[in-house]
Amino acid sequence: MGNDLEILCEHKPAPAKLEVLGVDHWPLWKKGVSEFSWHYDQPETCYILRGRFVVTPENGEPLQFQRGDLIRFPAGLSCTWQILEPVEKRYRFD
Repeated sequence: MGNDLEILCEHKPAPAKLEVLGVDHWPLWKKGVSEFSWHYDQPETCYILRGRFVVTPENGEPLQFQRGDLIRFPAGLSCTWQILEPVEKRYRFD
C-alpha cells in the first residue's frame, strides 16, 4: 500500500499560515468524548482548536492529535476516531 492514504499533520503552524489559509472562516465542528468510525469521501484539512483524540486508520497505527494541530485527511481513508477530550475544530473539504 502506498502513501495515498497518509494523514499529514503540522504541529503548531505559524499564525500567518493559518491566516493565509483562512482558518477562522472555516466551519466549526464540535464533538464530545466518544468513539466512531469515519470514511473520508473527499480530502479534509482541519485545525484543532481544543481537545485530544486518536485516529486509527483501517489496518494502520493509531495517531494522536491535539490542540494546535493542522491535519490533512486524504480522500478514501477509513478510520476510527476516539475522542479523549471534547474536540473543537475548524475544517474544510478540498
